[in-house]
Amino acid sequence: MREYVTLIIDGAHIKTARGTSVLDAAIEYGICIPHLCHVPTLSDIGACRLCVVEQIVNGRSKVTTSCTLSVEDGMIIRSNTDKIRNLRRNLAELLVAQAPNSRAVQDMAVRCGVKEVRYPFKNADCILCGRCVRVCAEMWQAKAIGFVGRGKDRHVDFPFGVRPDFCKRCGSCTMLCPMTISPSWLRPLHVTVPSYYLISAIVSQQVHWKASIIKSRFSNDRLMALEINSISNCVCSSFMNKPWHLPDEPFLFSQN
Repeated sequence: MREYVTLIIDGAHIKTARGTSVLDAAIEYGICIPHLCHVPTLSDIGACRLCVVEQIVNGRSKVTTSCTLSVEDGMIIRSNTDKIRNLRRNLAELLVAQAPNSRAVQDMAVRCGVKEVRYPFKNADCILCGRCVRVCAEMWQAKAIGFVGRGKDRHVDFPFGVRPDFCKRCGSCTMLCPMTISPSWLRPLHVTVPSYYLISAIVSQQVHWKASIIKSRFSNDRLMALEINSISNCVCSSFMNKPWHLPDEPFLFSQN
């Protein structure tokens, strides 16, 4: 039998199963906490830091990522204070400076209140969100890609820079990537994105967006079902940066 706990998020009393992350609990109850690297069914690493919240412990606040914070009984969470909004705005601004060519990042920055970017543009093709690495390792059990290097040299690549034979060429890494232009290590592969079928999708600036079930059949007749349950107001979904979900409009932030 599942054990349930009660916590408070922005004054709302929420009952959820023990082991659930604060981010998932908030989304389930319609509380908007922006995030970028989080993907339902995959483990969380808190890479984008956009989902930061304040946890009140003994009258003192501690800032932490809500995707990696498990719910506890009596927990008090604040996700929309001035301190958190300022932190989130600065983090989104840094992401835009890191990868200004991503429509998903730019859209998220606007939703976080970014109006100008004060940092120099780096024009990177990867923000190290780890979506591709996690889906390859956890969903497909392939581990064909991973993080390489440390610090400023950290990037995603194949082992020794060569695509291994056990790479399934499923295209999941491309599908979940928030970059409009695929990272350089993906381009020479000519990876064809599988024919995913969006069963239900409602895209609107003010209403909830849900792509309920996505299925793809492969040669071995194995079905993959991936549920994406996102809110357009606060979540940068895996597909918001793709041409079939975004209008052909210029980027909001650019070096010009």
